[in-house]
Amino acid sequence: MNRIVYNVDFASLERNFLRSGVRMKYIKANNIFPEELLKQIQKYVQGELVYIPKPEGVRKKWGENSGHRVYLDQRNSQIREKFLIGLSIDELAEEFCLSIESIKRIVYSK
Repeated sequence: MNRIVYNVDFASLERNFLRSGVRMKYIKANNIFPEELLKQIQKYVQGELVYIPKPEGVRKKWGENSGHRVYLDQRNSQIREKFLIGLSIDELAEEFCLSIESIKRIVYSK
């Protein structure tokens, strides 16, 4: 059995989380992990905060929780529609308060 050991400075990680204003939900490990697994984890770290990310397929994409992704998709659709009916890139940039490059990226993307 191969073991992967990560060298992590947990103190600086915790300081960065506190500085950024991110608040993570704290759960006691002995309340959720089986005793044998907890003993294995304690071989690597004791008394420190450890972040366990969600699996890739379960993780939500940016903006899904807040609804901002839906807003941007709708806005971009409006921009594409207006471009197709003849508004210029300059007019769209002015109307939507975006740069010309941003409008180009939206109208020329798939």
